Amino acid sequence: MRFLDQIALAPYTTFGIGGPARYFAEAASESDIREGVEFARSRGLPLFVLGGGSNLLVSDEGFPGLVLRIALKGVERQGDVFRVAAGEDWDEFVTTVVADRYAGVECLAGIPGTVGGTPVQNVGAYGQEVAETIVAVRAIDLRTLEPRELAPRECGFEYRRSIFNSTERGRYIVTCVDYALRKNGAPRLSYADLKKHFSGRAESALTEVATAVRNIRKAKGMLIVEGDPDCRSAGSFFKNPVVTAAHYQRIADGAGVVPSYPAGEGRQKIPAAWLVEQAGFHKGYFLGRAGISSRHALALINRGEATAADVIALRDRIAEAVEQKFGIRLEPEPVFLGPQSGI
Repeated sequence: MRFLDQIALAPYTTFGIGGPARYFAEAASESDIREGVEFARSRGLPLFVLGGGSNLLVSDEGFPGLVLRIALKGVERQGDVFRVAAGEDWDEFVTTVVADRYAGVECLAGIPGTVGGTPVQNVGAYGQEVAETIVAVRAIDLRTLEPRELAPRECGFEYRRSIFNSTERGRYIVTCVDYALRKNGAPRLSYADLKKHFSGRAESALTEVATAVRNIRKAKGMLIVEGDPDCRSAGSFFKNPVVTAAHYQRIADGAGVVPSYPAGEGRQKIPAAWLVEQAGFHKGYFLGRAGISSRHALALINRGEATAADVIALRDRIAEAVEQKFGIRLEPEPVFLGPQSGI
């Protein structure tokens, strides 16, 4: 495995933003991962594990340690369970299994990034989450440098959350994920956009649903299309906040009809895009070289030569306005990588 010096990180992210890594290496096996960890530890360097770079904002100063890019490949099937290496492209995997008439991930088509990132954030969209199909996550435990198989209950899956990005953040490096899918299963059509798209249809094929999801994502600027300026982003920048029933009612008393979805225990999930727009930030809004997508209020974009500082300035302006108006502090989805916390 080669350890390279001062490698620019911007090309490895969908934002196209960020300074260099002090060291950079690609791991194609679990032994490579162990070698990378030992390299960083022997030099007292911080370590960052990079996947597809689709949920990442890198600081302008770069990263003063080792960036280890996960490049493990391979897909194995045993019955209806698919073991997929962490470096595999997520959307390519979805395309393959949907074409083979396996249900369970069809609404997650078009999401950029690699398989290894899916359990970390419990990736979800259009009424599905990967937690519904994950039956095991194999990862290197950095406490022992040995592989460990984690069952779903050990992963702590919640909305956009798992132990990998919360309580045990920094402890594990995912190497492969097992998904249990349903051969000839019916597609999930619970999301409003999909219900509308397929209204009046007695049934829909999995491939049709996956195609519809990609088209919807494209219309919202959430599909990576070369040359499309709305694609220079990290997708949805803020998580949809969950509030108590009382908090929701206070907002509704002042704003009228407030879109929401049940979130259990009497709580409501409010679309972050609605909050952003109601706080005065319309599609196409910009602040210097950073802006909001012309097609989706939840996607912050690099309008061209934007810096991480530009994006952060826009992030903070939006978050402060939403908090002042609604009493909700929006939580960013992307990971912020830099020499200091917060970027």
